[in-house]
Amino acid sequence: MSTSPADPYAALGRAAAHAIAYRRDIAQAERTPTVDYDAIHALFDGPVPQQGENGDAIIEELATLAQPGIRASTAPRFFGWVIGNSHPTGVAADWLTAAWGQNAANVSAAPAASAVEAVAARWLLELLDLPREASIGFVTGATVANLVCLAAARSEMLRRRGWDVEADGLIGAPALPVLAGADAHATIFTALKILGLGARQVMLIDTDEQGRMIPAALETAIAGLDVPPIVIAQAGQINTGATDPFDAIAPLVAAAGGWLHVDGAFGLWAQASPTLRHQTHGIDQADSWATDGHKWLQTPYDSGFAIVRDAQAHRRAMAISASYLPPADAGQRDPSDYVIELSRRARGFATWAMIRQMGREGIAAMLEQCCAVAAHVGEALGRIEGVDLRAPVVLNQAILRFGDDAQTLAVIAAVQADAVAYVGASQWRGEWVMRVSVSSSATTMADANLAIASIARCWEAVRKGVA
Repeated sequence: MSTSPADPYAALGRAAAHAIAYRRDIAQAERTPTVDYDAIHALFDGPVPQQGENGDAIIEELATLAQPGIRASTAPRFFGWVIGNSHPTGVAADWLTAAWGQNAANVSAAPAASAVEAVAARWLLELLDLPREASIGFVTGATVANLVCLAAARSEMLRRRGWDVEADGLIGAPALPVLAGADAHATIFTALKILGLGARQVMLIDTDEQGRMIPAALETAIAGLDVPPIVIAQAGQINTGATDPFDAIAPLVAAAGGWLHVDGAFGLWAQASPTLRHQTHGIDQADSWATDGHKWLQTPYDSGFAIVRDAQAHRRAMAISASYLPPADAGQRDPSDYVIELSRRARGFATWAMIRQMGREGIAAMLEQCCAVAAHVGEALGRIEGVDLRAPVVLNQAILRFGDDAQTLAVIAAVQADAVAYVGASQWRGEWVMRVSVSSSATTMADANLAIASIARCWEAVRKGVA
């Protein structure tokens, strides 16, 4: 194949070369500093181009200008948020997905994408040990997964009371109570706003010191209702990593005739590990589950899964029909029955590839490694004078406080500037903490020790007033 400027495919080779070089370099980098937004904006800004340019040259310039501002989230010491490694195999599958240009709207438009998605969905249910009859929508991430699952919940709970929300909307609909733990993730409230259920209408249920819903508080709240509720629980509290006691919560919701949804963006993956799954015991009794692939399955962005036990309720809330859209044949799974979008990426390819890459045993080992690293970081830093490990490390999250609020934020800023590791800030129980989130297949104990040394060094500098 020609690589002359006239070659329309030269840009693909250029992009691949830059991508491979970047991933190799970032995996071995001692530090990963990042140029700020304003500097990058100035590099890219300019008038609208009047004439088209050569694709090969455009990709070369794009890589050169953007790379200084690329946050190294695939690096082995990125702990700022729960972001997976975007494993090279998943990235390669995603490259093919983009090159194939498939719109995974339906079987006719994308037969291979539809078939692979069906297989990947079955594999996911087996890996997560969820009801095999459940349906899965391949969405952008847990934010949309929560939205899709709660749309199915809204549809079914109102249908049981004689209301067709898809046809008649919410004006005049029966009241639909929603209960959630007091430490629910912000995206839950986003989903409820979009669905017209109202963020401020949620009844918050008391939680314990790790953010877990208290069953007795839920039982009291349900007892005070006249109609069955939607109850939103979580697997993996964003600060502590703790999971709600599903074996106690699920029977309460079932007895009330309610719908139990689980926001399991990362914590649901504990189901895939024999040594971690005790934390999610009873989670299979829920009615729907939201989780991410770009967290602990290491797929590239975007990748999320909306899982619903009642496939009919799922389809009723999501299915898109029109005369120009050919229906799937009997026994075939139509992707657009389970998601919001009609035009969308064929996300099943990368999911299928990553399950093949790691296998059941590899996924379990990776989960356990991440949790072991998080525990090591928390325990090692918690032994340093003036450092407080604010909650037991039960999964992959460690939250630490350094003196007071000002000192904690100063340490976080110093660690980010040191660029050996990347950590983030969060508020827990009204205080600022450093959050160390370990979710990358690339992270080793050696990386953990480098990060510990950097954090300890920065804390010492802050204490001495030199940071």
